[in-house]
Amino acid sequence: MSTTPHSRVSARFAAITPSATLAVDAKAKALKAQGRPVIGFGAGEPDFPTADYIVEAAVAAAREPAMHRYTPASGLPALRRAIADKTLRDSGYEIDTAQVLVTNGGKQAVFQAFASVLDPGDEALLPTPYWTTYPEVIKLAGGVPVTVFAGADQDYKVTVEQLEAARTERTKVLLHCSPSNPTGAVYTPEETIAIGQWALEHGIWVITDEIYEHLLYEDAAPAHIVRLVPELADRTIVLNGVAKTYAMTGWRVGWMVGPLDVIKAATSFQSHLTSNVSNVAQRAALEAVSGDLTVVSEMRGAFDRRRRTIVDMLSSIEGFEVPVPKGAFYAYPSVEGVLGKQIRGRVPTTSAELADLILDEVEVAVVPGEAFGPSGFLRLSYALSDADLIEGVGRIQELLAEAK
Repeated sequence: MSTTPHSRVSARFAAITPSATLAVDAKAKALKAQGRPVIGFGAGEPDFPTADYIVEAAVAAAREPAMHRYTPASGLPALRRAIADKTLRDSGYEIDTAQVLVTNGGKQAVFQAFASVLDPGDEALLPTPYWTTYPEVIKLAGGVPVTVFAGADQDYKVTVEQLEAARTERTKVLLHCSPSNPTGAVYTPEETIAIGQWALEHGIWVITDEIYEHLLYEDAAPAHIVRLVPELADRTIVLNGVAKTYAMTGWRVGWMVGPLDVIKAATSFQSHLTSNVSNVAQRAALEAVSGDLTVVSEMRGAFDRRRRTIVDMLSSIEGFEVPVPKGAFYAYPSVEGVLGKQIRGRVPTTSAELADLILDEVEVAVVPGEAFGPSGFLRLSYALSDADLIEGVGRIQELLAEAK
């Protein structure tokens, strides 16, 4: 009797592509540990410490015996209430605390959102360039990611016409991310309304990632899809967290807000997967979302200054096209005008090859466009010090000035 050999790793897990952004950040840190003067533009996290008053709330929580025990899988009741209050304050519409599920960081919320509404074979429309995690979790949830590409000429924002052209009878979900990672693009209220009304017309679920909601610049205005198209509330899942707004990436507290049946199902799943989020981290998050936005405003001011600097410097590089980002903390230049040129004896033909060349030659780490969709782009996070930003982009300028 013959037996079919089994793979040691499941096909589901074997198909997952590692996070390219975390890989670039880890490589930069490893080189720094070796004493090399590497400057990293890969990390998608604020370079500021978490505010002292938030840290002190966590210290106090760690001393409370009640915080040493299991708590509800859905989240501490006080935090869920605070998230509901914050939603009214910042997004302009009311939700019930029963519609809130606190998760272990934003990534768990992203996976659970897709997993709660996708069945095998369902299609999810994915505006591209996209955050590297989205297609992986869609596939893990059994869905099929359908990319809809918008280039630099569109400021990286898809149109309703493009979405309609990609829609099929299997389309169930649209991912909406504004401000965007990786591009920094921000949809206007008018664009958001048009997309929301299109989704409503065709009975499509919207998963909207609002993790960068407070990082807006220039004339960019808040555009919360549920407030602008309230009829969508029963088919929309909102994702958010404290990571970017409050410089709390390592605390791992996110949340999802949605219809009661979806939140109930996701809570049941989470009760088996992780149980409750760390109570100490939840109490820190409670302090963050309950407070005012003074600390956020200070960080946004620094990011805005760096944003203008990086756009000016990158725009001076021949062959770069740099749409001005109006949100988050990323610049996403098109570098197609550089590809195919000789630089120090090498001829990069993809953005991945260009990123490798930049790291090898001038010890600057950037993330290539292949991590977020098509080749031909680089993502640079400006969540680093002003001095490092100027030094790092300056090295890239000097290197690419040799292109011929």
